Amino acid sequence: MKSKTTLGVTAGALLGAVALTACATTSALVAADQYPALAPLPEIKFNQAQAELGRYFFFDSRLSGDAAIACASCHDPKKGWGDGMALSKGYPASEYFRNSPTLINAGYRKRFLWDGRLDGSDAGTLVRDMITEAHTMNADARLVQERIKQVPEYVEMWGKALKPNDDPNGMRIFNIVGEFIKSLRSKNVPFDRFAAGDASALSDAAQAGLALFNGKAQCISCHNGPTASDGQLHKTGVPENPEVWNTPLRAITMLRHYSSNGMPNYMKARTDLGAYAITKDPGDKGKFNTPSLRELKYTAPYMHNGMLATLDKVVDFYDKGGGPGSELKPLGLSGAEKKQLVAFLESLSGDPVVVEAPAMPDYKVRAFGKN
Repeated sequence: MKSKTTLGVTAGALLGAVALTACATTSALVAADQYPALAPLPEIKFNQAQAELGRYFFFDSRLSGDAAIACASCHDPKKGWGDGMALSKGYPASEYFRNSPTLINAGYRKRFLWDGRLDGSDAGTLVRDMITEAHTMNADARLVQERIKQVPEYVEMWGKALKPNDDPNGMRIFNIVGEFIKSLRSKNVPFDRFAAGDASALSDAAQAGLALFNGKAQCISCHNGPTASDGQLHKTGVPENPEVWNTPLRAITMLRHYSSNGMPNYMKARTDLGAYAITKDPGDKGKFNTPSLRELKYTAPYMHNGMLATLDKVVDFYDKGGGPGSELKPLGLSGAEKKQLVAFLESLSGDPVVVEAPAMPDYKVRAFGKN
């Protein structure tokens, strides 16, 4: 019979973790029962042949408007599948006003993007948004499909991945890249090994941090399930990144985003209003999609605008109850407890997810037969 715990592990493992900290009270653990347990990632289904073709497209700059950047430009495998910057570059000659979240485990997300505006079950729509949006890759799907058709290797791979003699199609290109994104999954994660019964997979400090996560720190209330995210919108009061408004190109991008989404009085905005720009609900001002806690070792700086540079700063921020207007409450963690919580958060990162960029096949003149 399965143990009734908040961790998805054995009762013995839970009691061992709780014993290491006097702060994980019984009442706190009972409160955590209302949330889905942290759990190893389930298997995910994706089309292997399409994902392989999607790997080529992901690294190919010809999918952008001026053929200067690729998906991999902002989602670099060597930088945790983000870009390692507090604020992303965006399309050439522009600057962006949020950072690039990791794509690892994106196939499990409930929502995509920091404002949560896209359905996490549709990776193809995420790719379409990134490729066609003016301040990211600025490409027209009709142009992209004609470029793909001028690469014989792509046409051949397309026929094998979809059906013979089928012409590459712009809309389906997005889905092909989406299949590749779904293939990016955490590997050899200490917490997953611990949850599977390997008690040695977590250090004593990490096990104490796990008890805090489910107890006194109440991280489980928003960071739960296999991805350690509830997929909901929350306001934590993260301070504004001054570079957004102090850099004209970033400010222009932010205001254009507001305008294109029909936000009222957008020219008066001077802060990142998050989900409000999409929903127009005043209650959503300053709310952002809950990020996954997996692979945090590789994805600093943190939060939608990179204002928290390290995990220590993240824990300090939450311990204080977040920033102005936050829905959070102070936690009252000791210095030792903060270190234990960081140790556990680090245990949610596995081995680097390494994918090599393929050699890009060249354009060739298309032969349509003799007249």
